[in-house]
Amino acid sequence: MRPSITYRNCTQPPKPHRAMVPVIGADVIKYEVKSKLTKGVVLMKLVYQGKTKDVFALEDGNYLLKFKDDVTGENGVFDPGANTVGLTMEGAGRAGLRLTKYFFEILKEKGIPTHYIDADIEKATMTVKPAQVFGNGLEVICRYRAVGSFLRRYGMYAKEGQPLDGLVEFTLKDDERQDPPITEDSLVMLGILTPEEYKTIKNLAKEISKIVKEELAKKGMELYDIKFEFGRIGEDKEIALIDEISGGNMRVYKDGEYIEPLLLAKLVLED
Repeated sequence: MRPSITYRNCTQPPKPHRAMVPVIGADVIKYEVKSKLTKGVVLMKLVYQGKTKDVFALEDGNYLLKFKDDVTGENGVFDPGANTVGLTMEGAGRAGLRLTKYFFEILKEKGIPTHYIDADIEKATMTVKPAQVFGNGLEVICRYRAVGSFLRRYGMYAKEGQPLDGLVEFTLKDDERQDPPITEDSLVMLGILTPEEYKTIKNLAKEISKIVKEELAKKGMELYDIKFEFGRIGEDKEIALIDEISGGNMRVYKDGEYIEPLLLAKLVLED
């Protein structure tokens, strides 16, 4: 067992807008909360370390996502379709969270279910509802133009940049097998999704993608593709968007030039 360590300037608070003094021991972090509304100790436990986010379980049953500055790619080149960390971009975590907060709040206004509760941009953290993923995790990609892994797989037939009209693909989250694509029949046969769940997720992916695409178009930008994750939330196991909507999981172009994640956040959120 590693020794307990006290941190005075921790960057993973479980609740935004509160003064906290954390103490770490093993994988459990204690936060002394000092606010007008709450006084006491909040515990959170590190439950998962991902490529671009760490996940902490909170005492109240919700979860805290800590956004990192790491982004996916290979050999120092950003690629939202990659399943490895390719580089670190200072400020990428906060930029990703700012976009995620922006889009999730738009979806909330439109009545589209997500796991989002609130966010603290300064701390690069987002509080979310607990969600049950499908199988060991699925990724759902909506494609408007042929780029990335789609072009690598189907380059014999597809031309780079050709329109795809909101084509939806499902892939398994499986680093060892390079996140293989999977068909509806296979998802149903393997017990990962029911036909009804497949239809619901596909329709949600197309609806959310359209919203994001229209928001970007207001700024003179074009969405080429975007990647989502879905899960079940609440007592009724409602299918909802989880994870994030940021520059790290989409390709966006303006005047034919790719827009990297930090610039994308700036362009979308500027007045």
